[in-house]
Amino acid sequence: MNPLLALFAAVLLGACSLANTTGGDRTGVLSKGTWGASMSGVIVGDSTVHVHINCTLGDFPLPTTLDAQGRFAVDGQYALRAFPVARETLPAQLSGVVQGKRLTLSIAINDTVAKRPVVLGPVTVTLGQQPVIPPCPICRSPADSAAMRAAGQGVFARMRAALGRWL
Repeated sequence: MNPLLALFAAVLLGACSLANTTGGDRTGVLSKGTWGASMSGVIVGDSTVHVHINCTLGDFPLPTTLDAQGRFAVDGQYALRAFPVARETLPAQLSGVVQGKRLTLSIAINDTVAKRPVVLGPVTVTLGQQPVIPPCPICRSPADSAAMRAAGQGVFARMRAALGRWL
């Protein structure tokens, strides 16, 4: 086989493989944006990954790269007792695998308060889909939050509406 053709085929195969595992980002890193599902959400920024599963939340540094199968693991902090009032954060590890625009993740938390390990997940979120986590407030960009407050749909308005169903 022609060496130039073999090199082209290898590069093309690698690019296709990477495109299928990285949520549309061809650089081999987790794609920025909102990833959502029912009862879970992930917001990937320039340097952090913010995660919600049910009424819990945590922050992790952005994984620097994904492996060839789209997997990653990174240490960070997680709050198991986050709603209605955020409490202490605990040491945690976020691990996941990206397949196309779907991210399946789990979080292992060292609950130093209850003195036991806790695992949340696995959950699967989709890039571009909004998380739905009622009655917990869902994190949004500052611009989205300002627009919602202006429209009377801020965090407190949503909480009043959610709690009104049970009162």
